[in-house]
Amino acid sequence: MKRVLVTGGAGYIGSHTLVELSERGYELFVLDDFSNSTPRSLDAVAKITGKKIPYKVCDIRSEADVAAVFRDFRPDAVIHFAGVKSVGESCREPVKYYEINVQGTLNLLSVMQAAGCRNLIFSSSATVYGAPSEIPLTENAALRPVNPYGHSKRMCEQVLLDLAAADTRWRVGLLRYFNPAGAHASGLIGEDPNGEPHNLVPYISQVASGLRTELKILGDDYETPDGTGVRDYIHVVDLAIGHVVALQHILEGTEAAPLVVNLGSGAGCSVMDVLTTFRRVSGQPIPARVVERRPGDLPSYYSSSALAAEKLNWRTERGIEEICRDAWNWQSKNPQGYGGGQ
Repeated sequence: MKRVLVTGGAGYIGSHTLVELSERGYELFVLDDFSNSTPRSLDAVAKITGKKIPYKVCDIRSEADVAAVFRDFRPDAVIHFAGVKSVGESCREPVKYYEINVQGTLNLLSVMQAAGCRNLIFSSSATVYGAPSEIPLTENAALRPVNPYGHSKRMCEQVLLDLAAADTRWRVGLLRYFNPAGAHASGLIGEDPNGEPHNLVPYISQVASGLRTELKILGDDYETPDGTGVRDYIHVVDLAIGHVVALQHILEGTEAAPLVVNLGSGAGCSVMDVLTTFRRVSGQPIPARVVERRPGDLPSYYSSSALAAEKLNWRTERGIEEICRDAWNWQSKNPQGYGGGQ
């Protein structure tokens, strides 16, 4: 079975992907600097799978350290999650985002090239699209990112496309995903944000558990069915499976062109839809009030998932009900994240 290096594998999406890869028999190794994650997530993955996954503490910005991992593990393929991902922080600290996301990726590619490992799945983002001209977003939509985080992902995508065009031995997959949410059904791994959550579902989870006092709904006067913003939420397990089938696709090597696909549910869900569902599955009141819109927010933003269905035979299997249920299960069992709880 193939050996797969997972950069950033201790993170939210990375840890769920480890479970899916492990259960399919891949031999795994994790590279992570634990700046926004913890080794406890890898312990939890081991509890789920019955397999302890080796790892090395490594900053993706150090090409020498990355090269040392390759010498020891000799991967056949890489799934590249390592990076920083806060839109707001990227606006305050753009150099950090270009150093880690762009230079870190260049370092990884240089090491891969030298090692003769040319199979890569790249964790991209719907932020590469920016403000869309039409919804749902297809992979042919114009790429017009509007913040340094989106620009950093777009730059990495271009590097990978240029590399694949220059050397046809490279097999790359660019996965543009929308709003990951939820947790593993076991409640052993889930989203554990540092500080105040930037995403809706973990924020609601913390209000439901009493860690925060209320949810602020950022505007209810959008041109949407209930006036609140509509987004595309994808269960993190569906997203993890998407990475596995994308990896299988490029390893089979039946198509020379790079794989570029959205990973989303293909439908929108409003803030009020999520809140109402979370109240029902958790049995908690979840105080909420409407405040002013946030500058730059769009009324609706969701994907077309048709190409992923066509290329990978991949579709989401878990909806907003499962997302809220599993997120609440994780939050209930781990009220302080990996650092506390039961």
